[in-house]
Amino acid sequence: MKRRLVILSTLLAAATISAGCAGPMASQTQAGWTTLLDGSSLAQWDQIGNANWRLIDGAAQADKGVGFLVSKSSYTDFEIRAEFWVDSDANSGVFIRLSDSKNVTATNSYEVNIYDKRPDPLYGTGAIVDIAKVSPMPKAGGQWNVYEITAKGTRLTVKLNGTQTADVTDSKHASGPIALQYAPGVVKDAGIVKFRKVQIRAL
Repeated sequence: MKRRLVILSTLLAAATISAGCAGPMASQTQAGWTTLLDGSSLAQWDQIGNANWRLIDGAAQADKGVGFLVSKSSYTDFEIRAEFWVDSDANSGVFIRLSDSKNVTATNSYEVNIYDKRPDPLYGTGAIVDIAKVSPMPKAGGQWNVYEITAKGTRLTVKLNGTQTADVTDSKHASGPIALQYAPGVVKDAGIVKFRKVQIRAL
């Protein structure tokens, strides 16, 4: 009898430890999030243009040239969580529902902007260029930030560090890849852009 109790206790303890270890990973899997960028590989992205993207200290970073990281997969309805760092001179953005993966623009996709010094601040950081203005414009420079971008049907919403900056309905673009941008800001050959983690979840 004692032996059976010992065996049963051992099995229960093992099951509890196993469940505890699997918990965080299981919840992430159940939530449906897919990691596209974790700072260790660019395997899920194509590089367009001549920006000098490379992996440094767990982030994809660029500070010269003009170019994009374009996802190899296309998406329709989704949520994105993107962690990024830029300095105040940087010009970047997260482009969604891109119709031409070889030619990334704010007219053939939705550009969720990252540009603290944009000459027209109404479409600067936190805005969707030419679609949804932001006022007052938040600043992202010099710190790690989190974008939460949702595209469901014709509705697009954007949150920066938990604060909503855009909520708009538009039907121009229905599906396509995602692109991460590096471009010089108002100062030529200036600005650093880093993306540390990018995750997506289909809706």
